[in-house]
Amino acid sequence: MTSSVFLATEGFGINLNLFETNIINLAVVIFGLYKFLPSFLGGILDRRREGILADLKDAEDRLAEASSSLSKAKKELASAEKKASKIREDCKVRAEAIRLDSEKRTVEEMARIKQGAASDLNAEASRVSAQLRREAAKLAIEKALSTLPAKLDENAQAKLITQSIKNLGKD
Repeated sequence: MTSSVFLATEGFGINLNLFETNIINLAVVIFGLYKFLPSFLGGILDRRREGILADLKDAEDRLAEASSSLSKAKKELASAEKKASKIREDCKVRAEAIRLDSEKRTVEEMARIKQGAASDLNAEASRVSAQLRREAAKLAIEKALSTLPAKLDENAQAKLITQSIKNLGKD
Protein backbone atom coordinates (compact mmCIF):
# COMPACT_ATOMS: atom_id res chain seq x y z
CA MET A 1 0.00 0.00 0.00
CA THR A 2 2.79 2.29 0.06
CA SER A 3 3.28 3.10 -3.49
CA SER A 4 4.17 6.61 -2.92
CA VAL A 5 7.51 7.83 -3.91
CA PHE A 6 8.04 9.73 -0.78
CA LEU A 7 7.10 8.35 2.51
CA ALA A 8 4.63 10.14 4.70
CA THR A 9 7.16 10.19 7.43
CA GLU A 10 9.47 12.37 5.59
CA GLY A 11 6.99 15.29 5.69
CA PHE A 12 5.77 15.71 2.18
CA GLY A 13 4.84 13.14 -0.38
CA ILE A 14 2.75 12.41 -3.42
CA ASN A 15 0.17 9.68 -3.36
CA LEU A 16 -0.02 8.11 -6.79
CA ASN A 17 -2.68 5.58 -5.96
CA LEU A 18 -5.51 6.56 -8.26
CA PHE A 19 -8.24 4.96 -6.20
CA GLU A 20 -7.12 6.44 -2.91
CA THR A 21 -6.75 9.93 -4.17
CA ASN A 22 -10.06 10.00 -6.14
CA ILE A 23 -8.29 11.46 -9.10
CA ILE A 24 -10.56 9.57 -11.45
CA ASN A 25 -13.64 10.92 -9.67
CA LEU A 26 -12.20 14.40 -9.75
CA ALA A 27 -11.32 14.00 -13.43
CA VAL A 28 -14.86 12.85 -14.22
CA VAL A 29 -16.35 15.73 -12.25
CA ILE A 30 -14.01 18.26 -13.83
CA PHE A 31 -14.70 16.85 -17.30
CA GLY A 32 -18.46 16.92 -16.63
CA LEU A 33 -18.23 20.48 -15.43
CA TYR A 34 -16.10 21.40 -18.41
CA LYS A 35 -18.47 19.69 -20.84
CA PHE A 36 -21.91 20.42 -19.39
CA LEU A 37 -21.52 23.51 -17.23
CA PRO A 38 -20.95 25.96 -20.12
CA SER A 39 -24.08 24.83 -21.93
CA PHE A 40 -26.14 24.77 -18.70
CA LEU A 41 -24.83 28.06 -17.37
CA GLY A 42 -24.68 29.46 -20.89
CA GLY A 43 -28.38 28.66 -21.38
CA ILE A 44 -29.26 30.30 -18.09
CA LEU A 45 -27.07 33.28 -18.93
CA ASP A 46 -28.50 33.48 -22.46
CA ARG A 47 -32.05 33.41 -21.13
CA ARG A 48 -31.13 36.02 -18.54
CA ARG A 49 -29.44 38.15 -21.21
CA GLU A 50 -32.50 37.82 -23.50
CA GLY A 51 -34.77 38.80 -20.58
CA ILE A 52 -32.62 41.83 -19.82
CA LEU A 53 -32.53 42.79 -23.51
CA ALA A 54 -36.32 42.39 -23.74
CA ASP A 55 -36.72 44.57 -20.63
CA LEU A 56 -34.36 47.16 -22.12
CA LYS A 57 -36.26 47.08 -25.43
CA ASP A 58 -39.55 47.46 -23.54
CA ALA A 59 -38.11 50.35 -21.52
CA GLU A 60 -36.84 52.00 -24.72
CA ASP A 61 -40.27 51.57 -26.35
CA ARG A 62 -41.99 53.06 -23.31
CA LEU A 63 -39.46 55.89 -23.28
CA ALA A 64 -40.12 56.60 -26.96
CA GLU A 65 -43.88 56.46 -26.33
CA ALA A 66 -43.56 58.73 -23.30
CA SER A 67 -41.40 61.16 -25.31
CA SER A 68 -43.98 61.15 -28.08
CA SER A 69 -46.79 61.71 -25.59
CA LEU A 70 -44.82 64.50 -23.93
CA SER A 71 -44.19 66.16 -27.30
CA LYS A 72 -47.87 65.84 -28.20
CA ALA A 73 -48.90 67.21 -24.79
CA LYS A 74 -46.52 70.17 -25.21
CA LYS A 75 -48.02 70.92 -28.63
CA GLU A 76 -51.55 70.67 -27.21
CA LEU A 77 -50.56 72.91 -24.29
CA ALA A 78 -49.12 75.49 -26.67
CA SER A 79 -52.29 75.30 -28.76
CA ALA A 80 -54.47 75.64 -25.65
CA GLU A 81 -52.42 78.63 -24.48
CA LYS A 82 -52.85 80.26 -27.90
CA LYS A 83 -56.60 79.63 -27.78
CA ALA A 84 -56.81 80.99 -24.22
CA SER A 85 -54.85 84.08 -25.26
CA LYS A 86 -57.14 84.59 -28.27
CA ILE A 87 -60.22 84.13 -26.08
CA ARG A 88 -58.84 86.69 -23.59
CA GLU A 89 -58.18 89.15 -26.43
CA ASP A 90 -61.64 88.56 -27.90
CA CYS A 91 -63.22 89.05 -24.48
CA LYS A 92 -61.36 92.34 -24.00
CA VAL A 93 -62.47 93.55 -27.44
CA ARG A 94 -66.05 92.40 -26.78
CA ALA A 95 -66.09 94.04 -23.34
CA GLU A 96 -64.83 97.30 -24.83
CA ALA A 97 -67.46 97.14 -27.58
CA ILE A 98 -70.18 96.46 -24.99
CA ARG A 99 -68.93 99.34 -22.84
CA LEU A 100 -68.90 101.73 -25.82
CA ASP A 101 -72.34 100.55 -26.93
CA SER A 102 -73.65 101.00 -23.40
CA GLU A 103 -72.20 104.51 -23.21
CA LYS A 104 -73.70 105.34 -26.60
CA ARG A 105 -77.13 104.06 -25.56
CA THR A 106 -76.87 105.96 -22.27
CA VAL A 107 -76.05 109.21 -24.10
CA GLU A 108 -78.90 108.59 -26.57
CA GLU A 109 -81.32 107.83 -23.73
CA MET A 110 -80.24 110.96 -21.88
CA ALA A 111 -80.75 113.01 -25.05
CA ARG A 112 -84.18 111.42 -25.54
CA ILE A 113 -85.12 112.15 -21.92
CA LYS A 114 -83.87 115.73 -22.27
CA GLN A 115 -85.83 116.09 -25.50
CA GLY A 116 -88.91 114.65 -23.82
CA ALA A 117 -88.47 116.96 -20.84
CA ALA A 118 -88.12 119.94 -23.18
CA SER A 119 -91.25 118.85 -25.07
CA ASP A 120 -93.12 118.37 -21.80
CA LEU A 121 -91.91 121.77 -20.63
CA ASN A 122 -93.04 123.41 -23.89
CA ALA A 123 -96.40 121.63 -23.74
CA GLU A 124 -96.88 122.66 -20.11
CA ALA A 125 -95.86 126.24 -20.95
CA SER A 126 -98.37 126.29 -23.84
CA ARG A 127 -101.10 124.85 -21.62
CA VAL A 128 -100.40 127.37 -18.84
CA SER A 129 -100.25 130.21 -21.39
CA ALA A 130 -103.59 129.13 -22.92
CA GLN A 131 -105.16 128.83 -19.47
CA LEU A 132 -103.86 132.28 -18.52
CA ARG A 133 -105.33 133.71 -21.74
CA ARG A 134 -108.67 132.06 -21.01
CA GLU A 135 -108.60 133.37 -17.46
CA ALA A 136 -107.65 136.84 -18.68
CA ALA A 137 -110.37 136.72 -21.33
CA LYS A 138 -112.91 135.49 -18.78
CA LEU A 139 -111.96 138.26 -16.37
CA ALA A 140 -112.10 140.82 -19.16
CA ILE A 141 -115.53 139.61 -20.21
CA GLU A 142 -116.79 139.61 -16.63
CA LYS A 143 -115.43 143.13 -16.10
CA ALA A 144 -116.92 144.31 -19.38
CA LEU A 145 -120.27 142.72 -18.55
CA SER A 146 -120.27 144.28 -15.12
CA THR A 147 -119.38 147.77 -16.41
CA LEU A 148 -121.29 147.62 -19.68
CA PRO A 149 -124.83 148.05 -18.36
CA ALA A 150 -123.81 151.15 -16.47
CA LYS A 151 -122.17 152.71 -19.54
CA LEU A 152 -124.77 151.85 -22.15
CA ASP A 153 -128.16 153.38 -22.25
CA GLU A 154 -131.12 151.67 -23.91
CA ASN A 155 -130.51 153.23 -27.25
CA ALA A 156 -126.83 152.20 -27.28
CA GLN A 157 -127.75 148.68 -26.15
CA ALA A 158 -130.23 148.28 -28.98
CA LYS A 159 -127.68 149.54 -31.44
CA LEU A 160 -125.02 147.10 -30.07
CA ILE A 161 -127.43 144.16 -30.25
CA THR A 162 -128.37 145.03 -33.83
CA GLN A 163 -124.76 145.38 -34.81
CA SER A 164 -123.92 142.02 -33.14
CA ILE A 165 -126.78 140.29 -34.98
CA LYS A 166 -125.54 141.69 -38.31
CA ASN A 167 -122.03 140.48 -37.53
CA LEU A 168 -123.37 137.00 -36.69
CA GLY A 169 -125.19 136.83 -39.99
CA LYS A 170 -122.04 137.64 -41.98
CA ASP A 171 -120.13 134.73 -40.55
